[in-house]
Order: sequence, then C-alpha cells, then structure tokens
Amino acid sequence: MPTLFPPVDRRRALQGAVAGFVALGLLLWWLLPLGEEPPSGTITFSTGTRAGVYHEYGERLRAELAKDMPDLDVELLTSAGSQQNVQRVATGQADFTIAAADAVETYELSGRPGSDRLRGVARLYDDYVQLVVPPDSDIESVADLRGKRVAIGLPDSGVRLIANRVLEAAGIDPEKDITPRSDGIDTGPKLLGRDLDAFFWSGGLPTRGLREIAETSTFRFVPINTDLVAKVHAQGGATRYYRATNMPESAYKTIQNGSTVATMAVSNLLVTRKDLDPRLTEWLTRTVLDSRDGIGAHVHSAQLVDVRTAIYTDPLPLHEGARRYYRSVKP
Repeated sequence: MPTLFPPVDRRRALQGAVAGFVALGLLLWWLLPLGEEPPSGTITFSTGTRAGVYHEYGERLRAELAKDMPDLDVELLTSAGSQQNVQRVATGQADFTIAAADAVETYELSGRPGSDRLRGVARLYDDYVQLVVPPDSDIESVADLRGKRVAIGLPDSGVRLIANRVLEAAGIDPEKDITPRSDGIDTGPKLLGRDLDAFFWSGGLPTRGLREIAETSTFRFVPINTDLVAKVHAQGGATRYYRATNMPESAYKTIQNGSTVATMAVSNLLVTRKDLDPRLTEWLTRTVLDSRDGIGAHVHSAQLVDVRTAIYTDPLPLHEGARRYYRSVKP
C-alpha cells in the first residue's frame, strides 16, 4: 500500500532539528538583552518623600526589576526631592534617581561636584506645579501670598527651587515677604488652614499625598497663568525647562469639578552616572519602558513614559547602556 508521505531522510531530519534549535536560540537572544544572564549585584535608587510620586514610582519599578533581574538588589533611599537626588547620584551616594530637568541643569550650571559625570537614562513624565489653599481662602493669585504662611518645600527639593522662582516672578521675596515654611507633601496638606495658608507642590498627577486628602476633605488650586510663567522664563538659566500648561480636569476630580487649572510643568528624567555598567543600564532601561503599563496602572504619571520621547534627556547626554537599548528598538 503506498504511503501518503515519502520517508524522511535521517540526515535531513537532523538538519531540520538543528535549524529549529538555532531559530529558538536567536529568538531568545532577541527577547533577552544581549542573550546574557541578567545582571546581579546591588544598586541604590534615590526617590523622594513617601507621599510623593517619585517614591511610589521607585517602589513599583523595584518590583518590576525583581522580575527581570531577580539577583539584583535595589535599595530605595527617601529624599527631599530633585536637588538632593541629583547631588546623591553625582557624588556616588546613589546609582539611579528621578529628578526634574530644571534641578539637573541648576546643578550643572553651578559646577557642583560630579556634575560632568551625570547621564540620562530616560525622560519619564512631567511634574505639574500645584499651589494649594483652603477652599475659603482669599488667595486668588500668587501675588496674594504676600504676608502669608507658605510652605515652599524642603530645602533640597525641586519644589523649593520652583516655588522661589515663581514667588520672585510675582514680585515676592521668599525670605521677607512671606513666612516661609519647609513643609513638603508629607506634612503640608495636614497643616493647611491651621498653620499654613498655602503650600507649593510639584509632582506627577495625581500625587498620592493630595489624592488621599481629597478623599476626605477639600481644598483649592491657585492658578499660575501664562504671564507669570513668562516672567519666570525671563529669569534665565534652567527656567527654560518650564512650560505653561493646564492641569487636566481629571487630575483631582472632586476638587476641580470639571475645570482645568493654569500652571506650569517640567519634565522628569531618570538619571544615572557615567561609570555605571552599560549592560546593567541597558537592562534597566528596557524594564522601565516595558513596565510602563504595569506601573502606570498604579502610578498614573507612568502611563506617559514612551520610547519615542524617552530618548530626549536634555540637558544630560544618554548613558551608553541606555543608548544601546534605544538603538536595539529603533524601527
């Protein structure tokens, strides 16, 4: 009885099997960076205050890194914010961090230690300046802060940098014309209306510290209009990283009641140092981009991380490891 299929030559079968294994190997090489074992060791990541987006993002990213690099230990360090974060990475106290572009350039322009060693990994998402007052406050503009008790952020925070510039643009001396307080997002919201008349915050939307307060009480945002942003730009230097924008009505729905808020924003960068291992940095960059949706399900700002814009880390040049990753995914 004739067979339906001709007998398979053993030699051809062996060649086919070898070809299959080669194809599988190439597929795994493509899926895993450089076809190597995941990097191991310990890295330190400087985040921010526990109620802010930097720390929440850092916690989520650490969980994602544990999936891709199970033998990599990631230590998180809380911080005052952008200014301290930049200083820590530049001087070797931390390996990676998130910092606003204006804080990075301010550090570079001042020629502080290690500024020439800083490198960019990815542009992440924007921070929005949020000036918060009680709902019945008579403060309607930044100029109305004169004579008030105002929290301008921790001394080494990015908030402090921005608040001082905004106040000066409105003709207010931060040291003489207000009663300045060093409260941040951890303490400011709880003191509002009692020990504080207003507080500045700069962070991703929504910020956990404000979102939690909005669930049980109310407050109001004071607009920062385009004319004031133009005066901030006129100060020169790192102020070029601020852009006039509107806080979307969906940021804090129960507070904004369908209205946008005029303000300004600045981009955040994932920052490292020139001497960090390129292979480790390439793997980390891949995880940052691949985990966007997973982290974004919990940290709304992370949904904006995109490979098409992540490469723009001005004022920092890209780290070599990050550059390798972007080249590997370039269409």
